[in-house]
Amino acid sequence: MELLEFYERLLAFYGAQSWWPAQTPFEVMAGAVLTQGTSWKNVEKAISNLNKLSLLSPDSIRYTSDEELADVIRPCGFYMVKTQRLKNLMDWLQRYDDNLAKLACKETSTLRRELLEVKGIGKETADTILLYALGRPVFVIDAYTRRILERLGIGPTNASYDELQEFFEGNLPPDPQLFNEFHALIVKLGKDACTKRPLCLRCPLGNTCPFYQS
Repeated sequence: MELLEFYERLLAFYGAQSWWPAQTPFEVMAGAVLTQGTSWKNVEKAISNLNKLSLLSPDSIRYTSDEELADVIRPCGFYMVKTQRLKNLMDWLQRYDDNLAKLACKETSTLRRELLEVKGIGKETADTILLYALGRPVFVIDAYTRRILERLGIGPTNASYDELQEFFEGNLPPDPQLFNEFHALIVKLGKDACTKRPLCLRCPLGNTCPFYQS
């Protein structure tokens, strides 16, 4: 099965996902850090807390004490670690005067390198920010993507993050909207059917999935 067929079948079955669930690009950036190692439901609680206290802005995060900020984002887990990671990201953003528009003239590769230099920002988080907050054609690889590709027998085996990303980006048009929707649909499939203990009867790809047929 080709990647575009994979995408089209998911889209026909699940419909458009309208991701990332955030009100602003900055909220996407904060959410990308908060979602590390936890479920989105927990992130929503943390984001809601930040909004209620008017803390969802670069300066508010930057100048709120570590203790207070950690207490606010407590629902997302690892709250002391994530407090520091949020502040590290704010330090990077301050280089651009907290103005996302100033990032527009930067090459995607440059922004990715800079984000990866921020302590606590790994490849998945950096690429989430690039795709969902900044609209760059960067495909996000996560645990759902890896699990589903392995079960479908698509793409390179035992591949690294970079190899899987190259597989998607090398076989799809460089369209951030397509990458956005495709990744969101993969996450939907991974949550609804292709879970760690798979629920194959729910899967729209069962008739072409070697894992299901075996």
